[in-house]
Amino acid sequence: MHFAIKSLTAATLLACALGAHAQKGETVKIALIDPQTGLMGPVGNNQLKSWQFFAEKFTQSNPAGVKFEVIGFDNKLSPAESLNNFKAALDQGVRYIAQGNGSSVAGALIDAVSRHNERNPGKEVIFLNYAAVDPDFTNSKCNYWHFRFDADTSMKMEAMTTFMKDQPDVKNVYLLNQNYSHGQQVARFAKENLSRKRPDVKIVGEDLHPLAQVRDFAPYVAKIKASGADTVITGNWGSDLALLIKAANEGGYNGKFYTYYTGVTGTPTALGTGGEGRVFQVAYQHYNMGGQMGKWADEFKAKYKDDMYTGAIPLAYMAVSEAMAKAKSTDPVKVAAALEGLKFKGFNGEVEMRKLDHQLQQPLFVAVWQKAGGKFPYSPENTGMTLAPVKEYPSYISSTPTSCQMKRPG
Repeated sequence: MHFAIKSLTAATLLACALGAHAQKGETVKIALIDPQTGLMGPVGNNQLKSWQFFAEKFTQSNPAGVKFEVIGFDNKLSPAESLNNFKAALDQGVRYIAQGNGSSVAGALIDAVSRHNERNPGKEVIFLNYAAVDPDFTNSKCNYWHFRFDADTSMKMEAMTTFMKDQPDVKNVYLLNQNYSHGQQVARFAKENLSRKRPDVKIVGEDLHPLAQVRDFAPYVAKIKASGADTVITGNWGSDLALLIKAANEGGYNGKFYTYYTGVTGTPTALGTGGEGRVFQVAYQHYNMGGQMGKWADEFKAKYKDDMYTGAIPLAYMAVSEAMAKAKSTDPVKVAAALEGLKFKGFNGEVEMRKLDHQLQQPLFVAVWQKAGGKFPYSPENTGMTLAPVKEYPSYISSTPTSCQMKRPG
């Protein structure tokens, strides 16, 4: 009897030990659903390489001991195509999806993931949103299975306008944005924040243009110049920002640009030296972070002859692997519960996945386009220029309130 009890105890302890580390060695598949072709293809290609690069890095070392595999899908920036990609990913046994380019796509995927999880208990999927920044996704449209690692549009505008209120040369502002939820939100929050922080500033013009369809922004630049604007606020990204900057340089516009995505593929080359001291970016990172992020950036550039600028990707890997270690499982149900309220040290400081709405709370930086060198040596797209930080805002300043009424399973 004594021997039987000892054997039972040993077996129980062994089972517990095995259960505690059940996820070690497992392969976690992540489906990246983003454009790989078309005008925004270069951005999606860069980010696919980034997801694969960090899959390799975090497979080498992560607290859960899991292996990561990334499967890329070309959604052509189409919500309908993204839903087809989602079904194909499910057929391959994927339980984690990632997407970032286009809030219209993100909205469709959030709905699709929610419906799938309701109808397929035991086969739940988590959506890792690394760049779709419509604030509604963590407010009125918040969803338990959606976690955002980028700062949303309202957070970035809070930091941007906090910086702009102390810039006396900002007097006449033109709003130029893409005509979908993100661009519309940029314009809305710019007007709200400036009226509160700088009521003397005039909005002298406003335009919304089709997403990823405009090839010549010269007519828009002509309108900006005619308005007398000394400053342009734009949430444009990818080709829509690169071509806008190109047209501004060619059209002789000498005002300032306040942007979200200056560092993204194509824009540094379009800027060249023409925007020195006049183009600002608000983001959760910049090219000269140093430390581990600096090492990763250098290694990425050496490997791909390209720039790594989407820091939300390693933040997502950090969070997911921490949550898997905490949950002792790769099951999305357990991992989602562990992600809620998770605090960890990111490359940009202390961060927290806010339990209320699944919006990562993190510091934000305002950086300016200038010559590379000295403390800020990194030169994107070999332009000889860089984004140098001029102001850092801690999480409590960039944070914005949420109206989310989270519906949790069970």
